[in-house]
Amino acid sequence: MSDRPNPSVTDNEKRTRQPYSERLWVPLWWWPVAFGIAGLLAAEIHMGAPGIRAWLPYVLLLPIPAWVLLWLSRHRVAVTEDDRGTPELRADRAHLPVNFVARAAVVAPTAKSAAMGRQLDPAAYVQHRPWIGPMVLLVLDDPDDPTPYWLISTRRPEKILAALGLPSAG
Repeated sequence: MSDRPNPSVTDNEKRTRQPYSERLWVPLWWWPVAFGIAGLLAAEIHMGAPGIRAWLPYVLLLPIPAWVLLWLSRHRVAVTEDDRGTPELRADRAHLPVNFVARAAVVAPTAKSAAMGRQLDPAAYVQHRPWIGPMVLLVLDDPDDPTPYWLISTRRPEKILAALGLPSAG
């Protein structure tokens, strides 16, 4: 038996390695508020009804906030490596290889309204989550792509830029 690792295993490990991964969860304080609102609505429907009508509103309404909050938290931002080992940003199903990025910058929460307001290019790719403060701006240099830049919400923009190997311009 050889002491060298199996090349197919190391290649597979290289492809699945993720230098950075983040799920854009809703804030924790939204959960008790959502369940409180659903409980109050169920209590309003219940209002002293006997029998099956007493517990049925709770059974039907209490799963709804969990589903809604999990649905709102479905978005992921990750930095992975493609088959050639080039880092690429993945925002949900979209992916951007780092070799198409001309420059990158961190958008502070205080500058977010300007970046999402009048300065926003309609052709830009935007993944915005209002409950997340900072964003990362990736300006593209791809003549075949009409998208001028990507604007992605993330809690740790510096870590994304470091995983991509890009210096921050701002």
